[in-house]
Amino acid sequence: MPDLFFERHVPHLPERMFGLVGDLEDYPRFLPNVSGMDVTRDRGATGDVRFARMTIRFGPVTQAYTSRVEADPKARTITAKAMDGPFAYLDSKWSFEPEGEGTRVRFDIDFKISNPLIAAVAEPAFAAKQEEIIDAFVTEADRRFGV
Repeated sequence: MPDLFFERHVPHLPERMFGLVGDLEDYPRFLPNVSGMDVTRDRGATGDVRFARMTIRFGPVTQAYTSRVEADPKARTITAKAMDGPFAYLDSKWSFEPEGEGTRVRFDIDFKISNPLIAAVAEPAFAAKQEEIIDAFVTEADRRFGV
């Protein structure tokens, strides 16, 4: 089912938005349903590559999964690929393009939950949450950088 993308113009510079999305350790403070984040560097990789173990909570259900996150400041992209957890796959990409005096932020995400019984209920709910996540980043950008 999923293969979603969201675009939004924000009145903040691309470098600032790139830095905000790349600030993985701070996610639990402002992202809905994120209750924990443990980040380590991928010492075998060149560039900014990290492993991020995110714990998410939906009501009484808590689930954690690890993604390999690669930030490319030249291309102004941040990509993540889930390596474990409830997903058969989860791939996402943030891109930040200058637009006027701000940035066109684009978030692409494609995922499938492994368990078909859980997927029938969880995939639409998880997909619906993505818009809320984008809103949380925009709100945090306004808080950090002013409006």
